[in-house]
Amino acid sequence: MLTLHSSTGAIFALQALISAFFAILFLQSGIDKVIDRKGNLDWLTGHFAKSPFEGMVPLLLGLITLMELAAGTLSAIGCVMVLFRHDSTIAFYGAIVSGLALLALFFGQRMAKEYPGAASLVPYFLVVIAALILLGQG
Repeated sequence: MLTLHSSTGAIFALQALISAFFAILFLQSGIDKVIDRKGNLDWLTGHFAKSPFEGMVPLLLGLITLMELAAGTLSAIGCVMVLFRHDSTIAFYGAIVSGLALLALFFGQRMAKEYPGAASLVPYFLVVIAALILLGQG
């Protein structure tokens, strides 16, 4: 029986919480992009109007949607695996895909010269770093 009030228990709790966090973050964002594709596409087309990505917005929206859905799905499955099997492997890969999705979003914000938006992604990326450390502990 695992005691949560121990180093091992704390790592277990953090693994479950961090994978649940990414599952919620990326599934909500990805599903929103699927449900309201037109609204997202309209907004992003204006957002990237004066950037090198101007003509590529529909393709990039599709790619980021797939990345977010993959990150959220892997993180959700990983959370279940952590809770019921004490196996953080899938959650670890969910964190990697989460980091890649955040880097893509960060790159897009920088290219659009939306510096406050890019800066707002930094705390999420720091959570990815913590996730990789915690989830890499097995």
